[in-house]
Amino acid sequence: MRGYAIIYLVFLYAPILLLPLFAFNDATIIAFPLQGFTTQWFRELPAIPALVGSVQTSLTIASITALIATLLGICAARAGVGYQFPFKRGILGLIMLPLVLPEIIVAVALLVVFLQLGLPLGNWAVIAGHVLICMPFCIAILNSSFQNIDPALEEAARDLGESPFSAFRLVTLPLVWPGIIASLLISFTISLDEFIIAFFLTSTDPTLPVYLWSQLRFPAKLPVVMALGTILVALSICLLVFAEWMRRRGLRRAGLKDTGGFL
Repeated sequence: MRGYAIIYLVFLYAPILLLPLFAFNDATIIAFPLQGFTTQWFRELPAIPALVGSVQTSLTIASITALIATLLGICAARAGVGYQFPFKRGILGLIMLPLVLPEIIVAVALLVVFLQLGLPLGNWAVIAGHVLICMPFCIAILNSSFQNIDPALEEAARDLGESPFSAFRLVTLPLVWPGIIASLLISFTISLDEFIIAFFLTSTDPTLPVYLWSQLRFPAKLPVVMALGTILVALSICLLVFAEWMRRRGLRRAGLKDTGGFL
């Protein structure tokens, strides 16, 4: 099993390791042997207006998606952990369904819904699709955060005169704050990297993954794509590491043992 795991990880991550090699390679042809070291492709990135515009679009969509998905995730996780209501298992199961559905099915379904309702395609349509696929991840993270809190703490605050909302804001919310940060970072990363839904629902302002896909048809632009891919991989790794650190910090504050968690 150890050998199988090593082979699987090499097969999975070896292509990613090739990105920085060709991003710093002084040649327009993506092939071995390497020609030399250069940072030219990184310097060319800010000089491409369409690329800068797609980065701004992706950052805007990812930020709004992270906020909405995390807010809805807080509500769903709070209801799932703290309350009993009819058809609770079925409702939560439907919310988590995008985790197991192929993204191409979700994208086509959303496209049909938007066209049938006469709603315009564009950034807000992409945000709606990204919120749909990010919510299960947010709920999975926030569920564990809410489960680690003793309900007696909030009940004590209400006994002392606080309203239900102020007891949640002053007692529960600070305790689940590391989980909220982790949820924001992970949903931001998922939205920033997502391609299929953005490809189906975008309009004249493509997101960064859609723009990169369009540039793959031009071999001379591949080194610039490799340079940008290197930056995106580094950014994604940093965000995920920080999100995992926040999750473990929350467990330590609650005095609980880490059993592997979400990441």
